[in-house]
Amino acid sequence: MTDETKDSNGNVLADGDSVTLIKDLKVKGTSVTLKRGTLVKNIRLTGDTDLIECNAEKVKGLVLRTEFLKKA
Repeated sequence: MTDETKDSNGNVLADGDSVTLIKDLKVKGTSVTLKRGTLVKNIRLTGDTDLIECNAEKVKGLVLRTEFLKKA
C-alpha cells in the first residue's frame, strides 16, 4: 500500500498541484497571515502524508498541513 497525500476533502494531491486554503493561517516567525481562499500553486510533496511544501505570497519554503487545504 502506498501512502497518498490527500487534502481535507480526500482528494489525492501530487507535485505541482494548486491548492486553496480553507482557513486563515498565521505563519510562525513572521507577521504574515495567509487568508482563507488564498491560492497556492506548484506544491511539493514531503515524505510526510500530512504535510506539503510550497511558496506562498512573501513566504518561501512554507510547510502546510493538508487538513487546511483543498485541491483547486
